[in-house]
Amino acid sequence: MNFRVACAVGVIGIALTAAGLFAADNPAAGPPAAPRKVAANSLPNAYRITANVISGGLPDGDAGFQELKALGVRTVISVDGMAPDAEKAKSYGLRYVHLPHGYDRIPLERGRELAKAIQDLPGPVYIHCHHGKHRAPAAAAVACIEAGLLPAGAGEAVLKTAGTNPNYRGLYESVRQARPLSAAELDRLQVEFREKSPIPPFAEAMVELEHAFDAVRQESSRNWSRSGDTRAAALLLVEHYREMQRLEDVQRRPASFREFLAAGEQAAMQLQSSASGESVDARQAEAALKTLSSGCADCHAAYRDNGS
Repeated sequence: MNFRVACAVGVIGIALTAAGLFAADNPAAGPPAAPRKVAANSLPNAYRITANVISGGLPDGDAGFQELKALGVRTVISVDGMAPDAEKAKSYGLRYVHLPHGYDRIPLERGRELAKAIQDLPGPVYIHCHHGKHRAPAAAAVACIEAGLLPAGAGEAVLKTAGTNPNYRGLYESVRQARPLSAAELDRLQVEFREKSPIPPFAEAMVELEHAFDAVRQESSRNWSRSGDTRAAALLLVEHYREMQRLEDVQRRPASFREFLAAGEQAAMQLQSSASGESVDARQAEAALKTLSSGCADCHAAYRDNGS
């Protein structure tokens, strides 16, 4: 290969590489690539949506933040109700921004704030919820569509790839309704990006309840072999259900909602009873967990998933 041909090949290669990167964050350049799984042990369900945006779950401690840093991430956006660990993020040179939303939908203004964030804040950007399957991919899809990084029709594929439950109809609808904002609209938008947004007591209680559930599921995955840990996890679950019923917000909600919480408390007490001996009654524990999970699913379908 002579010098001129070699130079021409090199220039073409550089051009193709640049074009590929351009297409990843520019819908006008052609159909977008499907979200790509990110190889990470401590970033649950992480997918690269565009060259500059990754969606996933809560970073798992120091290892999670180390993986974010290795990926070149500079800004972390939490859409979860739990207050982010902004101080730990700072220790890894990362900025945390808190833009929480529910499972029922992404409010119009919140979608615009997310689009503004991925446009203006240093990237790459990692958007996460708790598990990385529902709210985060929906937020990433809406943000990318409204910022002009994905065509409107590509958003639903992001949810399906991430495994977003179709019963979260409000999240799917938010993605379907997202439309690109003009550069002028985004430029005019004024947003104060906070490390921690105010969290209502009820939302905070739901976050704590979800963490308590995770602890119980972990004991189930270990075949209930640690009776002391099962007792501790069951006790916390009982207390969370009990305390939630005392909240003013809950007292104002429909009687059927309060009945779901009361039934959850009773099932948690059954789980507690299964661990009252030297070893856990695994059959009783699994039955209690099944009742708890079923009750949660029914309550979510009635009151959370669609904003009822």
